[in-house]
Amino acid sequence: MNSAAVCAEDVAKHFGRTKALDGCTFTVPEGSVTGLVGPNGAGKSTLLSLLAGLTKPTHGTVRVHGTEVRGRMHPDVSLLTQRRPLYDRFTVHEMMRAGAAMNDRWSADRAFEVLDLLAGVDKDARVGTLSAGARTQVAIAMALGRLPKVLLLDEPLSDLDPLARDETVRIVMTEVAERGTTVILSSHLLGDLRDVCDHLLLLDEGRMQLAGDIEEVLAGHRVLVGPAGLDLPAAGVVDSSRTPRLTTALVRGDSAPDGWEADVPDLEELVMGYLRASRARRSARQ
Repeated sequence: MNSAAVCAEDVAKHFGRTKALDGCTFTVPEGSVTGLVGPNGAGKSTLLSLLAGLTKPTHGTVRVHGTEVRGRMHPDVSLLTQRRPLYDRFTVHEMMRAGAAMNDRWSADRAFEVLDLLAGVDKDARVGTLSAGARTQVAIAMALGRLPKVLLLDEPLSDLDPLARDETVRIVMTEVAERGTTVILSSHLLGDLRDVCDHLLLLDEGRMQLAGDIEEVLAGHRVLVGPAGLDLPAAGVVDSSRTPRLTTALVRGDSAPDGWEADVPDLEELVMGYLRASRARRSARQ
């Protein structure tokens, strides 16, 4: 069994009275690709910032490869944020030189190798003139130029066209296969997560709802389908919907009550069930 690359123990982050994260405990195995999912405002970006060391937790502990993260950028971690922080007046070549100046551990060869694999990035262009997709590709190249052991990606594919998305996913998966890099990938693109991820973190309202191997998490749930008048199980229902003839429910557990047909959910059914339940809870409080 792989050792833990990332370990979070009872991690919380409060901004005044707002609990962005509260009581999050999980581990991420070394060399895994973990999908981080949840509704907008769930705390995903805050969590990635804590794992990188850019933000200090209000309480709790984060460790990367056994070393506690203490509120400064961990040397073994690269974080690609949604803002893609690049200098607009720099050319791509100048950004690479800036990367060398700002990082103790830096491989220009690796950064340019990544850029060469990405179609359409003009290395002589100023960053401010690049498309959103090209900016993202430059930012990914810089993140990999740090030679990270843990790569944190916050919505890395949202700005990319289908070809660039495929190229980027291939580069990330090569990083995992050849360098043993651990990846945590936050994304709303569930199809992309299904294709590349082997672990799942599902965050909702600052709390970790699900954490573990995707196949094991899926195996611990069932999609139940039965007649509209049939009573749902007394416990374990995540989400349900009804038509005049049928009731469909996502439930925790690996068995089905009498009268129900049961199947193991796929990743999209699982995540969408939890997201619908989250929205229903928020609406009920308003």
